[in-house]
Amino acid sequence: MTPGRPPRVLVDATSVPADRGGVGRYVDGLLGALGVLGPERVDLVVIAQRSDAERYRRMLPEAQVIPGPAAIVHRPARLAWEQTGLPLLAQQVGAEVLHSPFYTCPLRTGSPVTVTVHDATFFTEPEHYDNTKRTFFRSAIKTSLRRAGRVIVPSKATRDELIRLLDADPTRIDVAYHGVDQAAFHMPTEEEKARVRARLGLGDSGYVAFLGAKEPRKNVPNLIRGWARAVVDWPHPPALVIAGGQGHDDDIDRAVADVPSHLRLLRPGYLRYADLPGFLGGALVACYPSFGEGFGLPILEAMACGAPVLTTPRLSLPEVGGDAVAYTTEAPERIAEDLADLLQDEQRRQILAKAGFDRAKEFTWASSAEVHVTTWKRVAA
Repeated sequence: MTPGRPPRVLVDATSVPADRGGVGRYVDGLLGALGVLGPERVDLVVIAQRSDAERYRRMLPEAQVIPGPAAIVHRPARLAWEQTGLPLLAQQVGAEVLHSPFYTCPLRTGSPVTVTVHDATFFTEPEHYDNTKRTFFRSAIKTSLRRAGRVIVPSKATRDELIRLLDADPTRIDVAYHGVDQAAFHMPTEEEKARVRARLGLGDSGYVAFLGAKEPRKNVPNLIRGWARAVVDWPHPPALVIAGGQGHDDDIDRAVADVPSHLRLLRPGYLRYADLPGFLGGALVACYPSFGEGFGLPILEAMACGAPVLTTPRLSLPEVGGDAVAYTTEAPERIAEDLADLLQDEQRRQILAKAGFDRAKEFTWASSAEVHVTTWKRVAA
């Protein structure tokens, strides 16, 4: 890299899913912030799925955006292309750094590689993954730690676990906290809250909110059991709304089957992006009793929407929530106790909502982008 000239970086955005889950939020937030920094700070090239190419062109008018081959919409084809087509593309565009934002990276490239490793729960919480997924991501993380010039992680907890469990080199790991899009996740108006309640058929009823993937690590079955135990004897019990992708946790259906018939549990699936502030900010409590997270973007987004949050103190979650959220354990008995206490204490909910909203402002994609650019400069040099 010529001194004084920004590094030419190829960002592989082909792993972004259509549903805009966690990795989609990360890549979109990061690229948006890099676009604001402009070509004076980073000479950006983005390779994306064809369905995302126009989106990124609008977001990054000064960057080169390249649509990927049609076949890579399928994961096996994308992983194969990552090993062959991606290094060739990096060479063609003259990339000085190739950034892979989702665990995996090419084994051989003509330019140095940086990789984002989002969490270490495949090692710390192995029982919450099926064997195929656990084996794949464990191998990918080990390979990335070995092959990448530097690794970016979203929390100190993730960095510390990689060092503790895999003897990773701490001098080659950079912590870049995720941010939150304050325009997309904001304190909702009463009209926005009412619109979501109407769409969910809740009327004026209060509800507890969960938003996220329904995989075992998220602990949704125990959330259902804890909520049911907390409100079963209330004259006007709040509903539980579990929104997000369908996931693969069979225990959820078993927990649902045990919910008393007079309680109301809704599973609306994906909500419109525009409805998320009203959904999260309109909840009595946003509850996220995860077994562990690499960052915990859902609780940050709930905080940004002014929701009082109840979560667990596992791994990175206290880094995000700090003193601005309430904590419980993963057990349904404790979830029931702590959720009931919070639901019955309106003053505490208001204090947490204000504290969480203020704390969420500290997490910006601009700060994350600055760390990424610093990492790329170090690698390119």
